[in-house]
Amino acid sequence: MSQFKNKVIVITGGSEGIGRALVDIFLQQGAKVATCSRNFDKLYHLQTQYPDMPLLTHTADISKENECNSFIQKVIKIYGSIDVLINNAGISMRALFVDTELETLRKLMDVNFWGAVYCTKFALPFLIQNQGVVVGVSSIAGFRGLPGRSGYSASKFALNGWLESIRTELVETGVSVVTVCPGFTSSNIRKVALNKDAKPEAESLMKEEKMMSAEQCAQHIFEAIEKRKRTLILTTQGKEAVYLNRFLPALADKLIRKFYFNNNELIK
Repeated sequence: MSQFKNKVIVITGGSEGIGRALVDIFLQQGAKVATCSRNFDKLYHLQTQYPDMPLLTHTADISKENECNSFIQKVIKIYGSIDVLINNAGISMRALFVDTELETLRKLMDVNFWGAVYCTKFALPFLIQNQGVVVGVSSIAGFRGLPGRSGYSASKFALNGWLESIRTELVETGVSVVTVCPGFTSSNIRKVALNKDAKPEAESLMKEEKMMSAEQCAQHIFEAIEKRKRTLILTTQGKEAVYLNRFLPALADKLIRKFYFNNNELIK
């Protein structure tokens, strides 16, 4: 019997990508799942895929404190408690800082950092009561700043530091805090990355088909939650980036610049 049977799992950004794959996994494990997204149509489609399963969907923009509160309160009203909170929702960007409007950076911080803070704040009393798990889906960009992603990197560095802080604060409560840093994973995040004017881009410039699938990534995250791991860094390329940045930072600068630039032009 799964340890997650009848447990309440809350996943932000569960209408597609890694979040959707996590919804699938936990429902298969017999859990009660709640998820939110800004897109009502995608949530409706998700709900129709599981008509007889304990799946709660809620339309919410997690960059807004009141909408996060409404989402968590709805989960408590329907399910009564929370055992695992997975802060998965996030957005990216693609633009050089010199060209970027400040609103782009604000939006990234509001979603990637503040969204996790809001949801965790409102869910924490129940997580403490159940000695549950808080998960932050961060990024390799939370260990190593990436060119063209200054706001994204800043939001993920902030997320990593905040998760480390609350992990230390919660040691005596029995709550586990898991920091997940996927490397390049095939998802919708690059297809809607913000440009310099804080508007979603129309396409990904990366070779999505060669990346780890969202389903594979979600399985790794599930296993990390199951084992209550501290940190999960995924993909060989991601691990190499973290290692090089720690021990050979100047070399990391050169290699990462070569990866993202061609003739001083951002290409990825």
